[in-house]
Amino acid sequence: MTHENVQDILDRAVAEDGIPGIVAEVHDADGTWFGTAGAADLATGHRRQPGEHLHIGSSGKAFTAATVLTLAAEGRLSLDDPVNTWLPGVLETGGYDGDRITIRQLLNHTSGLFLTGLAPELQTSLVTEPTRVWTTSELLKLAVSQPPVGEPGGQFVYSNGGYYLAGAIIEKVTGNTYAAEVERTVIRPLNLTHTYVRPAEATGYPHPHPTAYVTGALKDGVDPATLTAENWASMIDPDKPPIDVTALNTSWGWAAGGIVSTTEDLTRFLRAISTGALLPPAQHREMWTMVDNNTGVVWLPHARYGLGVIEFDSAGMAGLTVRGVSGTLPGSFTLALSTGDGRRSVVIHTNLEPTTLDIPITIIKAMYGVALG
Repeated sequence: MTHENVQDILDRAVAEDGIPGIVAEVHDADGTWFGTAGAADLATGHRRQPGEHLHIGSSGKAFTAATVLTLAAEGRLSLDDPVNTWLPGVLETGGYDGDRITIRQLLNHTSGLFLTGLAPELQTSLVTEPTRVWTTSELLKLAVSQPPVGEPGGQFVYSNGGYYLAGAIIEKVTGNTYAAEVERTVIRPLNLTHTYVRPAEATGYPHPHPTAYVTGALKDGVDPATLTAENWASMIDPDKPPIDVTALNTSWGWAAGGIVSTTEDLTRFLRAISTGALLPPAQHREMWTMVDNNTGVVWLPHARYGLGVIEFDSAGMAGLTVRGVSGTLPGSFTLALSTGDGRRSVVIHTNLEPTTLDIPITIIKAMYGVALG
């Protein structure tokens, strides 16, 4: 792998894939390399740069999981505690059973909770009320607003709702806010000086930051309430110009995806959780205990899910252990990967969600010499 290979991928993402701007930070035997392509802002033409504050979407789930695991190490909760132990009654609706769903299942997406990100109420709100501030109570109700999609401990179904519940459990156990506990357990110990939980009322980001764009404007006449995991891509009109969504309120992300960070901070966090530098050995093993996510939902080839994290099957990675986090939200895509020993890592960010897996797959090939398929 050469840094020129990575730069070529960045350039092609802008020239061929319609990405406004992309950055990559690489740490390897040659040191630290930072590359950019495209614009941070299409109106001004300002280029992307190091130190940008990035909303990292579902990569934030790893911060939530690390916080829960720290509380487990402190003896304040168990991953096998039923949800009703801490949030009695919250799951006693719509066919859910809070005595059967555990904290572990919330974190590894085997709780049976549905794909909360496509809840009709949320999808409609993003279009009609983009500045709406979601409360924790509203998010917990959203998590159970559709029937279960499986039995507790059964199949993997990605659900933000599980992480809303995990965030509420963190607050119940500690008496502190979710943000305060993430600060105590993750941000301060790792000295992540440019990382924080985005406040619910926030409508902007500290400078520097890229403008967030979506080309995900729905086709004329499409009802947001009809979106599903299978049909949403076909409902998008790719010919509509990019829309600036930087001011979008993201309180609906909260413990499922409310973290703002930088490529440097995210690299430090990823290497710490990959190598075991953040958590005690028992909790480190729990984080990286993978579940089968071969459920037909589009996923990176050979990737499996742990507690807020992904790991690639070494058989599909030429024997390498490659770990990471990934996240999307309107106007942002983040992928952070590291070898298990932390010696070779990459963080990429685009200020528009890619519509295919081509960018992450080509980055993996350039960094680790493996063609996923």
